[in-house]
Amino acid sequence: MARIIAIDYGLKRTGLAVTDPLQIIANGLETIPTVQLFTFLKEYFAKEEVETIVLGMPTNLDTSDTDTTAPVRALKKKLEKDFPQKNVYTVDERFTSKIAIDAMVRGGMKKKDRRKKENVDRISAVIILQSYLESKGS
Repeated sequence: MARIIAIDYGLKRTGLAVTDPLQIIANGLETIPTVQLFTFLKEYFAKEEVETIVLGMPTNLDTSDTDTTAPVRALKKKLEKDFPQKNVYTVDERFTSKIAIDAMVRGGMKKKDRRKKENVDRISAVIILQSYLESKGS
């Protein structure tokens, strides 16, 4: 089996998570500057077999668009164009940042580490990926 990668897209930073080859466990992969996303993905796909890309879709509580919804939709189209052999899906990410912060607190992460936005982004990507895995019955 091939891996599944999840993207928590941000205008400045993007969090990434990936499954094991059996698609059982979601692990944080990296937080990178958003401008480096496609370079990172091309390099990662060259060394790891990935069949699916899961993208966190930001919406407000009432499901209306946020300021990053349009850029995420544009990203989805670019991913589908640049990586046509990969499946690209979206997952609701409305509460991922709050869940990520709660998980860091419960996990005993030090306050200074919880303040690092890159940690929140990476853990949010894990939550997006885990949500996808649960929705498909893995």
